[in-house]
Amino acid sequence: MHRVAVLALEGVPPFELGIPSRVLGNAWDETGRRLYEVTVCTADGAPVTSDAGFTVAVTAGPEALERADTVVVPPTHAMDELTQGAPLPAALAEALARIRPGTRLVSICTGSYVLAAAGLLDGRRATTHWYSAPEFRRAFPRVVLDEDVLFMEDGHVLTSAGVAAGVDLCLYLIRRDHGTAVANRAARMCVVPPWRDGGQAQYIDRPVPEPTVATTTATRAWAMERLDSPLSVDRLARHARMSVRTFSRRFRDEVGMTPVQWLTAQRLDLARQLLETSDLAVDLVALRAGFGSANSLRQHMRSTLGVSPIAYRRTFRTDGLVLAGD
Repeated sequence: MHRVAVLALEGVPPFELGIPSRVLGNAWDETGRRLYEVTVCTADGAPVTSDAGFTVAVTAGPEALERADTVVVPPTHAMDELTQGAPLPAALAEALARIRPGTRLVSICTGSYVLAAAGLLDGRRATTHWYSAPEFRRAFPRVVLDEDVLFMEDGHVLTSAGVAAGVDLCLYLIRRDHGTAVANRAARMCVVPPWRDGGQAQYIDRPVPEPTVATTTATRAWAMERLDSPLSVDRLARHARMSVRTFSRRFRDEVGMTPVQWLTAQRLDLARQLLETSDLAVDLVALRAGFGSANSLRQHMRSTLGVSPIAYRRTFRTDGLVLAGD
């Protein structure tokens, strides 16, 4: 069983603290066996006070970090000095030093400050809550920050955006470890979508358009039913009854990415599902997902996921079958 240690810090928000236990705790295999053992610990084994005013009592101290395959760091609202780039408190630094090299590291929301202060994000791509992005950049200039995404993966280190984006990241971990079916089942148990389109850009505080202003929502739904067809930005704009310029601007404001980037992401998601759940050869998967050719699908999967379609299928197919024609 994959061991997960969730590090509770003084001033931790209860919602973010509970996300790993709730989401990963609902990941089961086909026999009903839990796939993750989630342990909440503190840096010294003592209770901490949440930012909601109640005490969080734990059953483990820093020794849980030594045993963990994944360590999750939720945010804290009691270490304001980290926002100025100050070093970690000695006890916390000592606790983090006990983590084995190569252990998967995950932060939720501004838990990224803890990883950054420990030097674990230096030179890496990361994200955090969009509201904290300017402050984060000033405090940790060595981190390559992208506040537009819901979560970011760079090697064995993953960071998420604010609050509920921790749910998205935990579902991604399940999907990455055990495939779509297990992640979808966990999402259903938590009554949340298994995947959210777009990034943080759609949540950033901006002037709200008048209700009479058209949106791209209907066009996105229309496009999702036609991913195997040629879908140019011009065609999408015509469906939305907008000029290409207006459509592209409004699309990015609403979704957080360009129409082309969004289409590619949807097609990759469909291709992954087909590779995991069907016996279709790679060239047919490519056609159904709208990539046109197996070569195009390979290029997109390698550039985005770092693997070929065959390697992806071999990793995520539960029956282990890889067709000879692939």
